[in-house]
Amino acid sequence: MELAIVNTSGKETGRKIDLNDAIFGIEPNDHAIYLDTKQFLANQRQGTHKSKERGEVAGSTRKIKKQKGTGTARAGNIRNPLYRGGGRVFGPKPRFYGFKLNKKVKELARKSALSYKASTNNIIILEDFSLESPKTKEIIKMGNNLNIVNKKSVFVLPEQNNNIYLSTRNVPGVEIVLASELNTYKIMKASTLILVESAVDVLQATFEN
Repeated sequence: MELAIVNTSGKETGRKIDLNDAIFGIEPNDHAIYLDTKQFLANQRQGTHKSKERGEVAGSTRKIKKQKGTGTARAGNIRNPLYRGGGRVFGPKPRFYGFKLNKKVKELARKSALSYKASTNNIIILEDFSLESPKTKEIIKMGNNLNIVNKKSVFVLPEQNNNIYLSTRNVPGVEIVLASELNTYKIMKASTLILVESAVDVLQATFEN
């Protein structure tokens, strides 16, 4: 698959880049995408929820009335979950929500997500660029040129670039991701995937390794 390389003005440079069909042109596997996305979101959960059961709430353990002869139900102490201020029955406890997912499934999911973006023409190959200093206006101008304003866009960089990161930090809908850290969730969440030219080799190399 060949895509034209555009510059920051949104115009074609006359050059093209060849994308590996084994990565950008496979038959997408929806279930693999679902599993990888589910694992990513599960790993984001803190799992620190906690409620107190009857053995943890404050209150006396004295039996509040005699067992028989009252004409009402038996009762123990005031920590009983049936009483106001009592403990909670089977309440949430701290836990880890993450789960194991095979590397091959995660790899298939990322390839499937990239193939979806490629098949729907939602991938832009951007010529390498740099900023001498953080300039939010430059990123906004670039977004207008690339027609990605008011869209969720992910810029994929080959390596960390602090000036580009600081320039995009306050631009709504724009996110910066390193090619080596690109995951299925971020790919599917983005309306447009903007691959910086030199990031393509880094991205394709991650699958070869």
